[in-house]
Amino acid sequence: MSMLKTWRWFGVENDVPLKYIRQSGVKDIVTSLNHVPYGEEWTVEDIMKRKQLLEENGLKWTVTESVPVHEDIKTRTGNYKQYIENYKISIKNLASCGIYTVCYNFMPIMDWTRTSLDYTLENGVKTLKFEWINFAAFDLFILKRENADKDYTPQQIKEAKDSFDQMSEQEITSLTDLLIANLPGTNESYTMDEFKEELNKYSNIGRKKLKQHLFSFLEEIIPVAEETGVKMCIHPDDPPFSLMGLPRIVSTKEDITELLNAVESPNNGLTFCTGSLGAGEQNDLPAIFRAFAGKVHFLHLRSTQRDEIGNFYEASHLGGNVDMYKIIKLVVEEQERRKKMGRNDFEIPVRPDHGYQMMDDLDKKFYPGYSNIGRLKGLAELSGLEYGIERSMNIV
Repeated sequence: MSMLKTWRWFGVENDVPLKYIRQSGVKDIVTSLNHVPYGEEWTVEDIMKRKQLLEENGLKWTVTESVPVHEDIKTRTGNYKQYIENYKISIKNLASCGIYTVCYNFMPIMDWTRTSLDYTLENGVKTLKFEWINFAAFDLFILKRENADKDYTPQQIKEAKDSFDQMSEQEITSLTDLLIANLPGTNESYTMDEFKEELNKYSNIGRKKLKQHLFSFLEEIIPVAEETGVKMCIHPDDPPFSLMGLPRIVSTKEDITELLNAVESPNNGLTFCTGSLGAGEQNDLPAIFRAFAGKVHFLHLRSTQRDEIGNFYEASHLGGNVDMYKIIKLVVEEQERRKKMGRNDFEIPVRPDHGYQMMDDLDKKFYPGYSNIGRLKGLAELSGLEYGIERSMNIV
């Protein structure tokens, strides 16, 4: 018995053809209807079109990542009531098409955030990186966010100013494009004025209020998930700390405890992402998994390498600050526990999250973090580690 291996696929425009995914040995796909505008309902026709395309290529749509939560729902303004109704319909339609796991997040405006998408390591591979000074330089001196200086120490402000002064116009444009014009993980893009307008919507929304908005959303969504058999699994904040004054509310063990207790249900669960949670020094990943093991419906396995001031880059899947051996051993033990309980979800879907851009893929264009060879490397490493653990436990 092993974790259910999956592969993230962004659609027909993706540079990894379906026939190549099959060659990896993976048959279960994690995908989304990226072309549907945020807030609109997903129709059965659209879902079946994607599902049938995968099946024609010998693959199966197993996990939806994600059904995006519209910003109006997060702020509870504008047309949020209709967007919630549309979300319910989307869940029902996915279930009617045989897709029962939905990953989503509740990060305000920005999804996962990095300051470099092509940081080059010593051996020549490229990876994703977050650097505080460059981020602060953008926030303070490019975006010029009101009261941004209150979020940084005098030393950080000085270093950010020095960094900004050394940036070329092209570097400023590239950083701006990365942080607001082509937000990773979303289909959204903003001009500088539009982004400031979005930030203003959160001027009176702190952590407590945003949590209330999330809990209110779950109170309406989870009953539908229960009726249809859909497992909702929230993705942690990435990175797990506030950016540009925006509250982050799924960053710690305490945050996760609150949201799972807010609507007590086996359908209200967690996407356990070792990379997102691992970027926060405060997070004890094995302890977090143990606390919520029974409600982990989906796994993202990757690692980050932090430094003493909180910068981090995406490390190899078995490197960095994440003790992947401990995590996978806990996952194997949880799967055994579920199997003995008679649960039909004892095989937890997992995907090798992100990956180095390396070898021939260095000359190709991929969705950031999702090159082919790098993920194959991660899949092989994780599978080998899992196999060794299972053999040592006499499971296989």
